[in-house]
Amino acid sequence: MSPDAGQWSGGAHRLPVRVYYEDTDFTGVVYYANYLKFLERGRTDALRTAGVSHSDLLALDPPLGFAVRRIAVDYIAPARIDDALVVETRFVEARGARLSVSQRILKGESVLITAQVDAACIDLNGRPRRLPAATAASFERLITPRPDA
Repeated sequence: MSPDAGQWSGGAHRLPVRVYYEDTDFTGVVYYANYLKFLERGRTDALRTAGVSHSDLLALDPPLGFAVRRIAVDYIAPARIDDALVVETRFVEARGARLSVSQRILKGESVLITAQVDAACIDLNGRPRRLPAATAASFERLITPRPDA
C-alpha cells in the first residue's frame, strides 16, 4: 500500500494531511513553522503526480533539484490537533530556472494559509539551471493563474 499522494482537479493538486500531536505547540494549535512542512509535502506530491520526481532530477546529467528562493505566507486562521486539512498547490509559472507556485491550506471550505513560492532549479553546486524540456512540458500543461489573480 502506498501513501496517498493527492490528486489533480481543476488545475490544482490537493493533498490531504492530518494534524498530529507532533505538529502542534503547547496550546494544541499547529506551530507556525510546521505549515511550511505541509506546504513542502504538497509541492513534492504535486511534482510527483505531474511526472516530475526529485529522484529523476537527481539522476540527470548534471543532477538537478529545486530550492525555495522566496516564500510569502499569510497565516489567516489556526489549525488544531486532529484537524483534517487539504494542501492545495497550483503551478503558476515555469520559465528558465524558475518555478512559481501558489498554495493554500484549507480546512473544509475555510482557507487557513496562503503562500506564494518561487523555487529555482539548481545543480548540486547551487547554480541556477534551466528547467529540462520534459520537466517544463510537464508544468506547462498544469499552469493556472493564482486563485486571487
